[in-house]
Amino acid sequence: MTTPLRVGLSLPQLGSHVDARAVRGFAERAEELGFGSLFVQQHLFFPHVVESGYSARPGLAVPEAYRSVLQPMELLAAVAGWTSEIVIGTSILVAGYHRPVDLAQRIATLDILSGGRTVFGFSVGWSDEEHAQYNVDPRTRGRRVDELIDAMKACWGPDPVSYEGEFFHIPVSDVRPKTLQRPHPPLMSGMRSEAGLLRTAEKFDIWNPASGTLTQHLETFARLQEMRSPDLQPLTMCWNLFTHPPVEVANLRPLSVDELCVEVAAAAAAGVAAVSIDANFDPSITSVDDWLAIPDRLAPLLDAARG
Repeated sequence: MTTPLRVGLSLPQLGSHVDARAVRGFAERAEELGFGSLFVQQHLFFPHVVESGYSARPGLAVPEAYRSVLQPMELLAAVAGWTSEIVIGTSILVAGYHRPVDLAQRIATLDILSGGRTVFGFSVGWSDEEHAQYNVDPRTRGRRVDELIDAMKACWGPDPVSYEGEFFHIPVSDVRPKTLQRPHPPLMSGMRSEAGLLRTAEKFDIWNPASGTLTQHLETFARLQEMRSPDLQPLTMCWNLFTHPPVEVANLRPLSVDELCVEVAAAAAAGVAAVSIDANFDPSITSVDDWLAIPDRLAPLLDAARG
């Protein structure tokens, strides 16, 4: 029997108008309506001089919404307490901003406190300015992802734990508590470069593409499955869609609810496991009440997912 497509939402996170009432009301209503997941992303600050360019596109300005960003793990901790069934997770964390023992323990804590309903996405990031805040050379970011994931998996494995790599060293130690989900919560990759796709096939459970068409994503996803070891469970896909994209480039443009329903229905027909809809860049959302209306506004997508 085919598992129905899960429709998720990005939590209110960007912009100075987002507060506790917006997040709690949004999360509780999303769960009540039957949405399957709630995601957060990670950015650090809004530099006035940007050398790297938004999303690794030289000369592309950082979207204004990033002037204020609620931080992801703290946001998920609050939502874990305000909800009881809906999956919560990151789409995505920037690997270069983290160290393995600390993050493995924070993830284990959230997984335990939420009752084992977490998923955690990672990618390499794009901001040279943000990487500099952690004294990380962005040219090493791919290798750091590899080590971060491997070292965290070691932390979640049996004690005693140890790890020795180029960037991280974990002495022989007990690292507890372990995650409630075993061997660990599902790990999701937002990477799309050739090296990132190989990394996704080797180390992750879910692929989390954004910009691009469904046809393009399905073609890449088929390649990923061919790259994946037969000893591993097949990958699944969670496709990010936007009511209004961060920037309007390539195929990214605002989508009405009716247009989103068409995309969601097509994804369901193609056997995609999940989609997630992000409204954080929607210029029509300027208040808490606007945010509280979003789950009901997007509720028709739940019917679209069921065909």
